[in-house]
Amino acid sequence: MVKIGEGIEVREELIKKACNLAMEAHNLSPGIPYIYKKIDRSTDVVFAFAGTLSFDSWYSNTSFGETEINTTLFPSLRSVGTGEVAKVNEAFARRFQDILDKFSLKKEVENAMLKGRQVVFAGHSSGGAIAILAALWCLECCRTRPNGDMLVHPYCMTFGSPLVGNKIWSHALRRENWARYFIHFVMKYDIVPRMMLAPLSSIQELLQAISPFINPKSQYSQRDAVARSSNALNFFMTVMRNASSVASYAACNLKGCTNLLLETVSNIVQLSPYRPFGTYIFCTGNRKLVVVENPDAVLQLLFYSSQLSSEAEAAVVVARSLNDHLLYTNEMQDSLEMQDVIHLNNLTDIPLSSNVDPSDEVASMNSALKDLGLSTRARLCLRAAGEWEKQKKKNEEKIEQNKRSITDALSKIQEYQTRCDIRKVGYYDAFKIQNTEDDFKANVKRLELAGIWDEIIEMLKRYELPDSFEGRRDWIELGTQFRRQVEPLDIANYYRHLKNEDTGPYLIRARPKRYRFTQRWLEHFDKVHAGARSESCFWAEVEELRNKPFAQVQDKILSLETDANGWIQSSLLGNDVFFPESTYTKWWKTLPPQHKQTSWVSEKITP
Repeated sequence: MVKIGEGIEVREELIKKACNLAMEAHNLSPGIPYIYKKIDRSTDVVFAFAGTLSFDSWYSNTSFGETEINTTLFPSLRSVGTGEVAKVNEAFARRFQDILDKFSLKKEVENAMLKGRQVVFAGHSSGGAIAILAALWCLECCRTRPNGDMLVHPYCMTFGSPLVGNKIWSHALRRENWARYFIHFVMKYDIVPRMMLAPLSSIQELLQAISPFINPKSQYSQRDAVARSSNALNFFMTVMRNASSVASYAACNLKGCTNLLLETVSNIVQLSPYRPFGTYIFCTGNRKLVVVENPDAVLQLLFYSSQLSSEAEAAVVVARSLNDHLLYTNEMQDSLEMQDVIHLNNLTDIPLSSNVDPSDEVASMNSALKDLGLSTRARLCLRAAGEWEKQKKKNEEKIEQNKRSITDALSKIQEYQTRCDIRKVGYYDAFKIQNTEDDFKANVKRLELAGIWDEIIEMLKRYELPDSFEGRRDWIELGTQFRRQVEPLDIANYYRHLKNEDTGPYLIRARPKRYRFTQRWLEHFDKVHAGARSESCFWAEVEELRNKPFAQVQDKILSLETDANGWIQSSLLGNDVFFPESTYTKWWKTLPPQHKQTSWVSEKITP
């Protein structure tokens, strides 16, 4: 049997220590947001963040309290191709920013990392949300270092943490290969990890009424009285009703449901944007641990694992949904000693029936699923999550088969470019004129490549490829080669047909997503700002500038010349730009003498 620590690459003793410190952080004096603890006889250090009872520290004024994340602090939290920025709980983000600005967290973390220590960010309840942001901030800081390396990756361990961000979080962290550093422990009935699936308006008063369960300092008598109240039942039912809507909508999408009524309802009823990410470890309550890494499956488990089997069970489950939130220390101690761990890696193999022969190889899995109270419907949803993940991999395999076609077509275009250079006619100008059969054949290859890449881009837009795809170096390099070789031909075709007169500038109105996406891949990989890898757009800039008065575009001309100088030196732009009959040469010769005399281009172009 694989131990929990081996499966997630973290020692059991470190998990216990992180849990203890996460609970201990609640006892900090007001104004002290975290514990910084060096673990005896090890190189581990733990930053454990305190939770808070302030309602403003959980929700802001919007329906679900979400806002776009600060991309300066978290540049990786976006979809690279589409540019869609992740959403984050605004109150949690604001609290973390406040800690970063007013306390010595940054210095303490940097010192620990430089010493090669294993840094762990931990938190219980809303303290877990802050730990998540701290760990992500640490990973971002390491990514933007000159060499991009770190001696030891930080880990984040949360216990009963609420959800923090939307689906882009899981997408981005899987792309960066960071999801494995976030480990979330969830008790079977703990309501807090589910509560962000309900809108603020539906639970505001109820949440304030049950606040003793968010406060570990509250007396048992207080908690017992609240657990028996109607407020507790209403709170539980409201959260789970909204969780049902979110899980059902997600499950329908996983199963490929095209029900128009479902789409109509989803457009009318606002669903929570929050989604899980990272590795979730569900504590069944009887010393078993169920490990799940698929975020779609986790969302289903958050709903289905805390269902009522009967109305008579309501009082018990409602009380447990609150009590479980404060029992992580004991649960971790018991479960880690038992080491009864099930990893749900092969979701498509999940048995649909709870009646499985004890000798069957899936018997242990089935036992854990029964302990979580999963119905046949729940198991079907988990299977659907597994099937969707498999389909993404199949889509990727299909695209892999196109690699040869892409490289062959690019070779043909390279040969075309070489033949044009021999004739001292740049391939941009030759393609724009379209005088020879060679130009026609190059256009056929351009269209073939456009079809292949457009299919890839459409899959990415619909998130039909593995999240890691946009981070794959081989596809980044192939996409860059494609963009640099072929986009000049698209630009030539655009201006040859005078499409700019009807549609407008190529860069603003007509640049295909196949080039926008592949440029963003490279810029993200190289850790540079947007637009820093725009060398393939050189000819589009020239076409727009050459028909405008010099005085009107002087600054843009100087900027283009500066960029072009760097591209020439880096061999990203060829000397065909300076051929006597090139569009650029002819235009540059028309510029004012005072400009030409001070320009570096004068060394390349014969008067």
